[in-house]
Amino acid sequence: MAKATKKQALGRGLSALLKETVEVTSANDKNADKVVGNIIEIDLDLIAVNPYQPRTYFDEEALRELASSIRELGVIQPITVRKLSGEKFQLVSGERRFRASKLIGNKTIPAYIRIANDQEMLEMALVENIQRKNLDPIEVALSYQRLIEEINLTQEELSVRVGKKRSTVANYLRLLKLDPIIQTGMRDGFISMGHGRALINIESTQDQLTIYEKILRDKLSVRQTEELVKNLKSGNLTKTAKKKQLPKFVKDNIEELNHFFGHKITILANQKGKGKITIPFNSEEDFNRIKNLLK
Repeated sequence: MAKATKKQALGRGLSALLKETVEVTSANDKNADKVVGNIIEIDLDLIAVNPYQPRTYFDEEALRELASSIRELGVIQPITVRKLSGEKFQLVSGERRFRASKLIGNKTIPAYIRIANDQEMLEMALVENIQRKNLDPIEVALSYQRLIEEINLTQEELSVRVGKKRSTVANYLRLLKLDPIIQTGMRDGFISMGHGRALINIESTQDQLTIYEKILRDKLSVRQTEELVKNLKSGNLTKTAKKKQLPKFVKDNIEELNHFFGHKITILANQKGKGKITIPFNSEEDFNRIKNLLK
């Protein structure tokens, strides 16, 4: 199938076409019509991964299953790439197909060619992923936040772009106010977005973590969590919250640790001085950065 696509789109060798279009970076450039808007078979080594990809986790087993399907049937739906200068391209969408193709040793992949500036690239990647991929709630929230901050959209404008109600957009964005430990728990599937929305109504980070731990320990439903939050806000769980107050030596040093690690860390400790420190990270690069700090 890949070879058939190549013949229909090119009619001749890819290398010959690319030599004529190496400087095509705009739809107005000479020979742009020969590559932009076409589906061509591109060498995987010529494609750079999209830096704006909102998905940060790819399930290895699911990738292997997709790779097996591609081995048998080929890439049914072409990926979308952005034409850069020279013989280079940048992935816009289809990273799972891109990764799976590499996994089985494929050398090329069918791709739909587009041209976009960085702002358009970011918007295309984020909106397409939000609409088409099974992102976790925090990934969706981060994507919404990036669209608002980097493309300068209002929540109302964003809701139109992604086809969601403004209240839905607002509910996702509020999840980013949760403690990083709770956000990680949501990303890993330990709690649902419903649990997270209930916990948002608690101002104290320590109280959030207290109830989060109880949710995991007692396997509380969303409704039970909402009731627990209601009781806390009414004062019925004041004693529990007080037990979780941090010792002075922790309070005096937590900001310094936050600055050192470049993240808002979370510390749980009792008055005897025993506790644990949790350091969040956003990517493999971030993890390696933190690891080097600890050497």
